[in-house]
Amino acid sequence: MFELIPFDHHMRRMANFDPFRELEDMERSFWGNGHSVSAFRTDVIDTGDAYQLQAELPGFKKEDISIDVENDVLTISAERKVENDENSKPNYVKRERFYGSFSRSFDVSGINVDAIEAAYNDGILTLTMPKKVEQAPAKRSLEIK
Repeated sequence: MFELIPFDHHMRRMANFDPFRELEDMERSFWGNGHSVSAFRTDVIDTGDAYQLQAELPGFKKEDISIDVENDVLTISAERKVENDENSKPNYVKRERFYGSFSRSFDVSGINVDAIEAAYNDGILTLTMPKKVEQAPAKRSLEIK
């Protein structure tokens, strides 16, 4: 009896129902503020003979970023630590910056991993990754016995 809603109102509420929005709201409420803990934004550009990967890592020092390649998987990791001075504790009114570890992995099976070059400038990590050169199988004549 307490949940009775006039038919007209119920139909309007159902017309605005979006299951995807409901799932996004549930995820935001679970993880908090929609912060992505493990990802950062990247662009991958095909330059013909190489790929150029540009990753947004603003506010990181070069020393806080590591790039590892293992089993044809390239992993970019970065860690931002909270800088707290023991003598002064800040009195935050609002705090939106996230501190922690960020990581992304990419398949580099078609890349010459020995020739990858990395540069970090103005918060953008740029990796130049030359493509593997496909070698045609060598022509060979067989002797018939």
